[in-house]
Amino acid sequence: MRLVFGAVLIVGLGLAGFAAMQTHNYISAIQTELAQARANTNNVEMVDVLVTGKDLRYGERVTRAEIGLAPFPAYAVPEGAFTSMDDMFPAGIDQRIVLRAMDRLEMILPSKLTDPGKAEGITSLLGPGKRAFTIAVNQTSGVAGFLRPGDNVDIFWTGRTSNSGEITQLIDTQVRIIAVNQSADMDRASATTETRTVTVEATGEQVAALAQAQNSGRLSLALVGAEDTVASGAIEMTQDRLLGIIREEQRVEVAEKCHIRTRRGNDMVLIEIPCTN
Repeated sequence: MRLVFGAVLIVGLGLAGFAAMQTHNYISAIQTELAQARANTNNVEMVDVLVTGKDLRYGERVTRAEIGLAPFPAYAVPEGAFTSMDDMFPAGIDQRIVLRAMDRLEMILPSKLTDPGKAEGITSLLGPGKRAFTIAVNQTSGVAGFLRPGDNVDIFWTGRTSNSGEITQLIDTQVRIIAVNQSADMDRASATTETRTVTVEATGEQVAALAQAQNSGRLSLALVGAEDTVASGAIEMTQDRLLGIIREEQRVEVAEKCHIRTRRGNDMVLIEIPCTN
């Protein structure tokens, strides 16, 4: 009996020792991983970037007093982010205008501000070689007021041509809106109750085409999806095509006529006669 008790005691002590060793190894592994994580954290390169000191909304002026510096991991800083006051406020510039709303302590990006020295308004939104052109719309042609600055639209023309009836045709695609009515606020979330005008960014040739189209017919806009970059192909619709009417060409044959000339007194007379051939 004593031998059995001694054997059980020895086995129990062995298992307890093995468990203690495993626990020690597990704790040591965790401590090693934590030490490595702390070391890696301390080795991350940090960059000071400019952040907002308060909530900023469209059209507000930003000065040095509303800007602060905050450290960010270098790998998380977007290209173009401001890293110094001199980058954001070059020599002679003491303020910038907000184009997109920013929250407090948000990283400041150039796309959310006007260019240095540019005044507020849609002129700051125009790219090189582009012009602003305004299109008159209503609730139907203006997509029920859901258009916002920054959206892209396809433009359709409806009118009459010299050799056909009324026709609707796609005349331009993926045209960027820069203002709705008299507002260029890209952060407007709600639909406009009454959309009267839409201002788009266009080249000189596009402006000429849109002006001609607006003066010779009616323009309608179709909103393009936010992630849709595919340009629409040629689209044309007539009333006959809409209703599925196929018109046959009517050929009118003109009978050949033959004549002879004869003189009656002093006058030359043309007399119609049956053709022999």
